[in-house]
Amino acid sequence: MSTWRPGRDRRAVRHLPAASSVTRLASTDEQPRVVVVGGGIAGLAAACGLAERGVAVEVIEAEPSLGGRLRAWPIQAGGNPTTMSRGFHAFFRQYYNLRALLRRADPTLSRLRPVADYPLQLAPAGASGPVRDSFAKIPRTPPFNLVGFVAQSPSFGLADLTRVDVGRALDLLRVRFPQTYTDLDGVSAAEFLDRLRFPEQARHLALEVFARSFFADPSEFSAGELVAMFHTYFVGSAEGLLFDVPTDDYHSALWGPLQGYLARRGVTFRLGTRVQSIGNGPSGLSVNTDAGGLQADAIVLALDTRRLQKVVAASPTLGDEDWQQGIAALRVAPPFGVGRRWLAGRFPQIEPFLGTSGYGPLDNLSQVDALEDGAAAWAARVGGTVVEVHGYALADTSEATRDELWRQAARLHPELATAPVLAEQWLVRDDCPLVDTTPWRNRPTVTTPDPRVMLAGDLVRCEWPIALMERAATTGWQAANALLAGFGREGHELWSPPLGGLLAGSAK
Repeated sequence: MSTWRPGRDRRAVRHLPAASSVTRLASTDEQPRVVVVGGGIAGLAAACGLAERGVAVEVIEAEPSLGGRLRAWPIQAGGNPTTMSRGFHAFFRQYYNLRALLRRADPTLSRLRPVADYPLQLAPAGASGPVRDSFAKIPRTPPFNLVGFVAQSPSFGLADLTRVDVGRALDLLRVRFPQTYTDLDGVSAAEFLDRLRFPEQARHLALEVFARSFFADPSEFSAGELVAMFHTYFVGSAEGLLFDVPTDDYHSALWGPLQGYLARRGVTFRLGTRVQSIGNGPSGLSVNTDAGGLQADAIVLALDTRRLQKVVAASPTLGDEDWQQGIAALRVAPPFGVGRRWLAGRFPQIEPFLGTSGYGPLDNLSQVDALEDGAAAWAARVGGTVVEVHGYALADTSEATRDELWRQAARLHPELATAPVLAEQWLVRDDCPLVDTTPWRNRPTVTTPDPRVMLAGDLVRCEWPIALMERAATTGWQAANALLAGFGREGHELWSPPLGGLLAGSAK
């Protein structure tokens, strides 16, 4: 039996694909045709899984380039070419299935580079100074990481620890997925931490790191998802709260090479093309786009929430009434803003990444030229610095909020207040799914009432404790596996963090 693991966690779980499906979607001696709608992480994973098993795949993407919400595009800044995107994303070591996708075009993951720490800073209160937590020097293996973090963290004082509900805290080590998701139906992240009597300073940092990374207000964010993230990143996985970032912009480092890999396996791409509806055609499913129609044996819908709702609403024969109503009921998270400035002057003291709490709408700050080779080349040419601010779950997305983000960033680094701005971008989006407190089992799954139609993306329910980019990649692979089973073809093995906590065996 193989002892290979996708990371350092010996408790990582291997998931084998189903051998076959009762429903046959195409003859085994024919080459099936699948249209993947959406060229983000989920769609690319589905396309990869299908193409590697001999399926003819066409990817339709509305934007002019691949990557979805992790797309990058060229711009000019200070008279020099560079790129813009929706901003910083951390590629955690627990993202096993996303990393498996990236390895197709980069077997050694040489286009990812580690970031030394995941620092979190809470703004000063009264006469006290700021509180900063670091994960760089604590052990990575549970429970030693938990002990080490509490021992060194200024967020946990002795008096704070005596007020914690120990029984509920131990429940974090007794989780079982997917049951834990259902057990916490109707409970928000804020309410869960109220019950736990979490220390106030640590509570702010925990809420900012986990709840707001889902672009959600803690009062609306699912406690089940919060607990899953505690488990995955900290108390249940030996990978630690460490991460990598692409060595360059997303297109150059990730999606351009992956597009080349997929093209060599026969995948075709229609970029800048929008799918309008799906119906039944003379030889399978009919996909209607703004550039004409095409036929397919099966479809993977890997769209963001609003685009999925629009396609489903325009496709009355898709699924059934209950399924259509469930899709229509999905909610979108509040908007977020990304501000990026190309500055004159070098400011090497700015952190590559810093998560923040208590700094108004500012959720994190990063120095882009310390992360991306393209930004570093721009900075070297002009003697400048590229800095980015993020604000999640924004109540206001006007330029006043943009200015406030930069004012708060200057509280951390006063030099930002006076640095000459050579170019600036302010990007606002509101297309991320809201993982709210509604029943977990009401969320859509990869499979639909029509065995020819699959869903994929971070809006899709997954039984494993994963989220964000990893949920997108995983559900993309799962969509491919479900169709491959219907085509009578071998699927792909997948991996997840442990499905149970360290004390799950003692759970009743």
